[in-house]
Amino acid sequence: MTTASKITLVRVVMIPLYLICMYLSEGNAGFWMYFALAVFIIASVTDCIDGYIARHYNQTTDFGKFLDPLADKLLTIAAMSMFCEWGVFPAWALMIVLTREFGVTGLRLIAAQKGTVIAAGWSGKVKTASTMVGLCFMMALPGIEILNWVVIALIVVTTLYSGVEYFVQNWKCLQT
Repeated sequence: MTTASKITLVRVVMIPLYLICMYLSEGNAGFWMYFALAVFIIASVTDCIDGYIARHYNQTTDFGKFLDPLADKLLTIAAMSMFCEWGVFPAWALMIVLTREFGVTGLRLIAAQKGTVIAAGWSGKVKTASTMVGLCFMMALPGIEILNWVVIALIVVTTLYSGVEYFVQNWKCLQT
């Protein structure tokens, strides 16, 4: 297993720790919320680190191509689910995110069956980065409703844009 894949696995292992800290915070500012934020930031930064290592040291593997985006999705959806549970993140917005993720994953599976690999596009990377940063703001400054709505709007817009872009650019994969 490559160093890049090991770092990605660390990100996956950090998700339960993050969730425990979020539960202990009960949605309020304080030690547990800020500890959860620190865990989330470290996990998010590992996304950049493992990608850099994989490209720079030629450690790109099929396992890494599978695990890295999965780890990102699990981390961000864990955070959105906690905020949804607390009534801060609307379920409809979470459903948009989940629909996009399942849709793009399905598109990639169909493309793979036809021998085509759909690489991560810039809009998907922007979506992931803006989602991670926005969720950090929601954890750092809990209870600021206007901030929450700005972050939710940013997440929904980048999610919809990147999802549509993936399907438009790869529509030929769905043709029989």
